[in-house]
Amino acid sequence: MNLTERRKAATQLEIARAAASLFAKDGSDGTTAEAIADRAGVSLRTFYRYFRTKQEAVAPLLSFGARRWQELLAAVPKDVALPDALERAAVQSMADEETATAESLGWTRGLLRAAAGDPALGAVWARVNHDSEQRLAPLLAERTGAAPDSLDVRLAAAAATAAIRVAVETWALSDTPTAEATPVAELAARAMRTMTAGLRA
Repeated sequence: MNLTERRKAATQLEIARAAASLFAKDGSDGTTAEAIADRAGVSLRTFYRYFRTKQEAVAPLLSFGARRWQELLAAVPKDVALPDALERAAVQSMADEETATAESLGWTRGLLRAAAGDPALGAVWARVNHDSEQRLAPLLAERTGAAPDSLDVRLAAAAATAAIRVAVETWALSDTPTAEATPVAELAARAMRTMTAGLRA
């Protein structure tokens, strides 16, 4: 990205962090676009330049986590079997120092709990997962030699994305300590192992 694009991305991420912290603290009803802009240190006009609604403001932060686990998957050596590669990347992403801080885990839990009662926020989460699935298919195709739009690759991408999503949602609705990344990492490993059982067979 050029300098302008980097600045734009940085501003969007700063707004997303502010939005996530407010959603986690005050819930959907207690969070306004004005409050998000104020927390992020930008004008309301700037907020609406980047996002149409308060719910859409969290998308860059949620997408960051999804992209991180795909980066980790891409970094797994190609001689590692696909089921093992998927599980390894999932676990690493959940324990990654960059994405699994106590603060980010708190944001994630608060956002997903808020999404349960806010259809618009739930739609943002669903779109992030859909986009993640679309980006995952070429990575799986590269590892398997199959076409990105083949049935097997598309099914694997959908299943792997769903495994991560369900693991994170299950953790978010649980009572395990927010500051501890181990429970969500264990759920991610279990979900991915269950999802890839057919591939292992």
